[in-house]
Amino acid sequence: MNKKQLNEFKILLQNKKSLILQEATKTMNKELKINKEEMADTMDRSAVETDNNFLLRLRDRERKLLKKINDSLNRIEKGSFGVCNLCGEDIGEMRLNARPMAMLCIKCKEDQEKKEKLYG
Repeated sequence: MNKKQLNEFKILLQNKKSLILQEATKTMNKELKINKEEMADTMDRSAVETDNNFLLRLRDRERKLLKKINDSLNRIEKGSFGVCNLCGEDIGEMRLNARPMAMLCIKCKEDQEKKEKLYG
């Protein structure tokens, strides 16, 4: 992979990271605030709590994605971006375009998913 491609992936990953961090900040600063006076009804409070729980689960998934993005950015810096963690082969540009934080080539990923289905 040439430097131009690496730089494009780096910018893409940094943008994804920035967006996730902005959403997390927005959630913590605004979306989770509950005005008790507006929530006099038990059903309203339950609906807001359900929405907040969903939002927190979503942010937790994004937190895990953020770790993968950081790992990918570190791999770019180390020069190992685009190389499969298991077999050492190139991951492939099409796969990286679809999932820039991929750490396994398509064959290794398919094998991993087959094992997960078999063994749970």
